Amino acid sequence: MTADRRPAVERTRTQRAQLALALEVCGTPKPGNVDRRREYPDLRFEHFLAGAIGAGAGLALAAGEGHGAPDAPGDGERVGVGRAFERAVAGMSDQEGGNTQFGALLVVVPLVRAATRGDLSPDGVAGVVADTTVADAADFYRAFEHVDVAVDDPPEGMAELDVRRGADAVPAIEERGLSLRDVMSRSADRDGVAREWVGGFERTFGAARRIEAGEGPVPDRAADAFLDLLASEPDTFVATQHDPTTARVVRERASAARDGEVDPERLAEKLVSKGINPGTTADLIAGGLYVALERGVTV
Repeated sequence: MTADRRPAVERTRTQRAQLALALEVCGTPKPGNVDRRREYPDLRFEHFLAGAIGAGAGLALAAGEGHGAPDAPGDGERVGVGRAFERAVAGMSDQEGGNTQFGALLVVVPLVRAATRGDLSPDGVAGVVADTTVADAADFYRAFEHVDVAVDDPPEGMAELDVRRGADAVPAIEERGLSLRDVMSRSADRDGVAREWVGGFERTFGAARRIEAGEGPVPDRAADAFLDLLASEPDTFVATQHDPTTARVVRERASAARDGEVDPERLAEKLVSKGINPGTTADLIAGGLYVALERGVTV
């Protein structure tokens, strides 16, 4: 499909979201991430494709389409973004690799809802975030029961709100009356996806513009945008899994690769061999791909 041709039958928003997840893992090289050329022993390319397909029912809830979702709303009614996210994670986890796209779904789900509202823009997605409720926050916590997610320890005195408690933390969420936006704002200083939630998805929309302006196969454009993002800011998932110093070094190496001073393929091999996975950057690229597809980028 060339860039100036639209398909005879339009994809649904759910399908575009699933396609964004699949295109993200197809991009290469994405230093440190699973892609179509590199895998980890227990986390493989096929797991990400299965995760993208499995997330469909939850993404359909975000889009109000309900295809394949037994508890889908009818007559235009919408379930909360927290519930849509939790259902998407539950479906994503139905493969042998474990957590493939938890963070990516946390980026994509509110974007899908903003598109469904007819305003896929920073202001539009900020409105989605502002409208989140305590019930959305509770469903967000329940999503952690489906897969293991690497997160920082909570700040002192916040053990009750540790996301790793899953549903056990819901009473504390309800008692404090915290919306999902409130939850995200509490970790925005150390988590790049949470920062997007409270900052209008600035880096996500920037990645979308980079992908839209690029040439050639969409996965290659996504890989270029990945390198740009990784070079511009330390990846918070690397900081969580390793330490802030490692995250800064990775950013510096990515900047050198972007500027032609380092071979991106060699950097990708090195990071995979050391188990250094810039997962937050990949999450934002998935969101950028979704925005680009909604805006007319074709595959």
